Amino acid sequence: MMMADDGYYIYTGRDDEVIPPEVTRVRIHESVTVIRARAFRGNRNIEEVDCDNVITVEECAFYNCPSLRLVIMRGVKVVERKVFFDCKSLAVVECDKLDRIGEWAFLHCKSLRSINLPSAKIVENGAFDECEALTNVEFGKDLESIGPRAFVNCTSLERITIPLKDGIITDNNVFRMCKNLKHV
Repeated sequence: MMMADDGYYIYTGRDDEVIPPEVTRVRIHESVTVIRARAFRGNRNIEEVDCDNVITVEECAFYNCPSLRLVIMRGVKVVERKVFFDCKSLAVVECDKLDRIGEWAFLHCKSLRSINLPSAKIVENGAFDECEALTNVEFGKDLESIGPRAFVNCTSLERITIPLKDGIITDNNVFRMCKNLKHV
């Protein structure tokens, strides 16, 4: 088990790597550029993840990690489908370079209140579906499309900032059941 001096478990991305059950904080080793599919799936104890050099997070990597509350992914460009699906405690996501958000990537992230996505280009189907606490979303000028049902059932969503250009919203159901949405 590799532990840093500051108490973080160092994840090296090996296929046979098993995260010890007592680990609550994970730092992805600087050599890892891809977090493999289902790498942390179902881990009940992880609360924080820091991944500076990661570029891609594969599908279901953190699926059903109910204690996960903070994710710092400064270099991540792609979050594939269902990466944070059912991470009910996830409240803070730092992701300045995130380019593509896969289908249902944040589905059921019931504690996520706000997210800033300055580099996002593509938001796929149901990406933020049922993020009930989400109140504010900010996109940068590079946004190209928001897929169907991307924000369905985000019942607290009040404000979303998107660039003013044609073709970004691809479906009438993008904001269905967003009963508090006041500013687009």
